[in-house]
Amino acid sequence: MLSFPPKKERHQQFGSVPPSARTKPCQKEDMMDIQQTEQDFYFDLEQVGICRVSYPVHILSKTAPQHQTTSAAFALSTYLPAHQKGIHMSRLTEQLHSFYESGKPLDVNSLKELTAQLANQMNQPSASVQVSFPWYMEKKSPVSRKSGLMHATVQYDVHFHEENGWLCHVGCTAQVTTLCPCSKEISEYGAHNQRGTVSIQVELFEQVQLPDDMKADLLQIIESNASAPLYPVLKRPDEKKVTEEAYENPRFVEDVTRLIAAELYEQNWVKGFQVECRNEESIHQHDAYAKCSYQKKL
Repeated sequence: MLSFPPKKERHQQFGSVPPSARTKPCQKEDMMDIQQTEQDFYFDLEQVGICRVSYPVHILSKTAPQHQTTSAAFALSTYLPAHQKGIHMSRLTEQLHSFYESGKPLDVNSLKELTAQLANQMNQPSASVQVSFPWYMEKKSPVSRKSGLMHATVQYDVHFHEENGWLCHVGCTAQVTTLCPCSKEISEYGAHNQRGTVSIQVELFEQVQLPDDMKADLLQIIESNASAPLYPVLKRPDEKKVTEEAYENPRFVEDVTRLIAAELYEQNWVKGFQVECRNEESIHQHDAYAKCSYQKKL
């Protein structure tokens, strides 16, 4: 049978000490506000705030499940002029929690509202919100119509300035199948394929009607320009269909990147874009990679 001293004595044994005399103010109005110190601190800071904040969010989708709750990673920040020492970061988390309690779905419009509120609450001319989250969608296999869930990663980046308004970027990262055109050309017995990861970031026009579900449009652009999409469930007839579809649509990373760029260019709500494609090569230890950026001239 083991024997220990009382809990308080155990804590003291491991370093706990009694509280010291309390001499500093306990009421907020009596406490010194260090962040509001004003003098020359050398530089303006474009962004000051918090990041890697995990919060549940409500997502609407035109594909099933149409209503879903997922976990998002937030970064919230505001401008800080050179004459001011710091910001009250607790106000950022307060605003995020108010956004959560409102029950509003996470989209560009609700984030624009949140970003403007941050700037106002922090008494700064600008504020930014970045958020990324997994978005789930139900997909049916192409022949047997068996259902399962897959996910893509969606990113929103919203910046507000009291004079210039909003600057909004939306991104989507998803995986696809690609089949090597070179292997198909030179091989007697088929061609090697691989899983590719495609990431796109688009800048939005402010005065243009946006799609009802931008993330679904971006995912469709990614998948329709690859050799074939991925599916969560594939029976043998489905596997035959998918592999034959890939063979009929061979794509290098260069091809996927350029085809997606062309379709993004055709969207009247897209002001600029960046496309990246990375293939996990099945016959190499390295990955294949391509990137394209474009900004429409006004």
